[in-house]
Amino acid sequence: MKLIIQIPCYNEAETLEIALNDLPKSVEGIDEIEYMIIDDGSTDKTVEVALKWGVHHVVSFTRNKGLAKGFMAGIEAALSYGADIIVNTDADNQYAGADIEKLVKPILDGEADIVIGERPIDEIKHFSWLKKKLQHFGSWVVRKASKTDIPDAPSGFRAFSREAAMHINVVNEYTYTLETIVQAGRNKMAITSVPVHTNPELRKSRLFHSMGSYVKKSMLTILRALLMYRPLIVLTIIGAVPFTMGFAIGFRFLILYFNGRNAGHIQSLILACTLMIMGFMTFVIGMLADVISANRKILEDVQYHVRKLTYDESKAKVWQEAASNKVEKEVAAENADYSSDD
Repeated sequence: MKLIIQIPCYNEAETLEIALNDLPKSVEGIDEIEYMIIDDGSTDKTVEVALKWGVHHVVSFTRNKGLAKGFMAGIEAALSYGADIIVNTDADNQYAGADIEKLVKPILDGEADIVIGERPIDEIKHFSWLKKKLQHFGSWVVRKASKTDIPDAPSGFRAFSREAAMHINVVNEYTYTLETIVQAGRNKMAITSVPVHTNPELRKSRLFHSMGSYVKKSMLTILRALLMYRPLIVLTIIGAVPFTMGFAIGFRFLILYFNGRNAGHIQSLILACTLMIMGFMTFVIGMLADVISANRKILEDVQYHVRKLTYDESKAKVWQEAASNKVEKEVAAENADYSSDD
C-alpha cells in the first residue's frame, strides 16, 4: 500500500522545510510513503528546498496557474506514480502532519474514499470572528448543495483513495476544496471527515485578498458546481421567481378586467407576459442544461476508464520494476555468497 503526500507550493521556500519535517515517516497500514511537491511557478528557491530535503517527486509549472490546477496536476502525477492513497496538505504547515494517520484510516478500513480534515475553527486564534462565521456558513451551504455532512468544507487537508482520485474532475480555477465535495456528494461517493489539529500561523493566507473576495468566489464556485450537476433544479428555482411574479400580476389584471376596470392596466399585462416568458425560457434552458449534464456524466465515466487503464498500467510497471530490482538484489546477494565460498 503506497501513500503519496502532495503539497501544492507557490514561493514557499521559507515555510516548506518546516512543513516537510512535520510529515510522518511511517503510517500504520502503509507500506511505502513518498513525498511530492507541485511547484506552481515559484520564483524563489522552493524547488531547491524540496530537493535538498529529499522529496521523491516534483511537478513544476513554468508560470503560476492557481491552487486548483496545482492540485489536479498533483493528483494526476500521484496516480501515475502508483499511489493507492493520496494526501493533500499545505506548504505553510497549517495542518499537523501527525494527523495524516487519522486521515488515511477510514480509507484503509474501507469506510470511505475521501476523508476531509475537520479543523477546530472556533479555536484557531489567527482566524477573525468574521472569518470563523463565514467558514461555518460556507460549510453549511456546501453541505446543503452536496447533501453531505462535512463540517469543514474549505479544509485543504484531505485524503483520497486511488478509486476516488480517478473520479475527480475539477474545472474551477480558484480552489478545489468546495467543488470536489459537491462532486463527491452528488455522485454518491463515500466521503467523511475526521477532527484534526492545526499549527500556529507561519504566514497570511494567499488564497484571497479580502473577505468580500473570498465570499464572492466561494459562492460562485458552489453555484457553478450546482449548475454542472443539478442544472434543472437550480434553473427551475431561478425561473420560478419571475414566472410567479408575472402570474400574480396577470391574475390581478384578469380580476380588474372582469370587474370592468381594465382601462389603464395594459402595462401590467405586458409586464406579466414578459416575466412569465422569462421564467418559462429559464426552465427551457434548465432542461437543455440537464441534457448537457447527462452528457457530462458520460464523459466523466469515459475519463475514469481512460485514467484507470492508464494508471493501472503505470502501477503495473512500478510493480514490475520493484520486482525486477528485488530479483537483481537477490541475485547479487547470491553471487556475493558464492564468491565468499570460493
